[in-house]
Amino acid sequence: MIRYGPAGIPLSCKGRTLKDGIEDVHNLALTALEIQMVRPKTYPDAPDEDFEVGKTIKDLDAESGFVVGIEREVDGMVDIIYDPDEIIEDEDNLVRMPAGVAACFNDLYPLGQMAKRHDVKLSLHTPYYMDLGSDMFSENEEEANLANQYFETVRQAGVILDALDGDIVVTNVGLYDDKKRSREQTEENIYNNLGNIMDWWTSVGLKPRLGIEVTGQQDVFGSTEQIFQLCDDIEGLTPVLNFPHYQARTKGSLNTSSDFVDLISEFASFCGDKGVYASFSNVEFDPEGNEKWLTPLKKGEIRFERLAEALADLKPEITLISSSPLLEHDAVYMRTLTERVLSKKAAKQLKEDKKKLEEQEAAAAEEPESE
Repeated sequence: MIRYGPAGIPLSCKGRTLKDGIEDVHNLALTALEIQMVRPKTYPDAPDEDFEVGKTIKDLDAESGFVVGIEREVDGMVDIIYDPDEIIEDEDNLVRMPAGVAACFNDLYPLGQMAKRHDVKLSLHTPYYMDLGSDMFSENEEEANLANQYFETVRQAGVILDALDGDIVVTNVGLYDDKKRSREQTEENIYNNLGNIMDWWTSVGLKPRLGIEVTGQQDVFGSTEQIFQLCDDIEGLTPVLNFPHYQARTKGSLNTSSDFVDLISEFASFCGDKGVYASFSNVEFDPEGNEKWLTPLKKGEIRFERLAEALADLKPEITLISSSPLLEHDAVYMRTLTERVLSKKAAKQLKEDKKKLEEQEAAAAEEPESE
């Protein structure tokens, strides 16, 4: 099955809530929605003794805001508990997210059920600037704090999407900064941080996949080779195919339908029954292979028709997210173009089958009758 949807609440959507976005996507006959985690900043805050202590974050309503976790000190070490069934204690701090994806954490469950009823598959993209290449245990306090901040952002994304019963959390992992550390050290930090995240992810039983996305800048970790190796080495990670990023990074290598077939097939080998997760728009990039900006489908070097031909040939299990500036308009356009290619292919096949049948009938009529 091929699913299409926008990267964020549709631009034409009158309301700006997740509920409005799901309804709008369904009304457009689209079947996927990527939630944008654009403002994930959190702050610790003491719980209200009368209304919050003794409850779980699932029990709290909109008056408490969006509480995503519980900060607790155990044996002199501060940790954040993301179990939505954990009871809030007097000495805890609540981890509040002012710009959460819903009014309160408990709203996520009915929103996930609503998406299922509307056949809209939910995913979540972490902020586009991430830095998992820093050392969480660095003696440099600023670096350690930054690494911990993004580490927690990925964990929070997993918990949120799990409550929504969604498919995949998509993230980038960060850029190289040669002034701070060597590329080898950055890559070692990325492996350590993602390894720790996946150990935790598995231990708490989160159902969504964690996807690492192809990036469109040469100084950012995220070539296909790097991501495939990462997914080989750390069990549970999934590669995410971003067509415009790949096109920029490889300086315009996607030209024919065969190019798309080969690329999708590579990613499909890692994704199993859950299918490939991909983003599409057109793109402008510089001669060095660095993305400059994303553009609508009709403005740029990539011809979506070639991808549509590849989809018609492969018929893959794939979710295709429109990251175009036109969002839902281009998501619908992608679906329309693919349907057009599929219809032409089916008509051609019927014509060929009819011609073959007529030739067989003509050949049979010319054969002499046996005595």
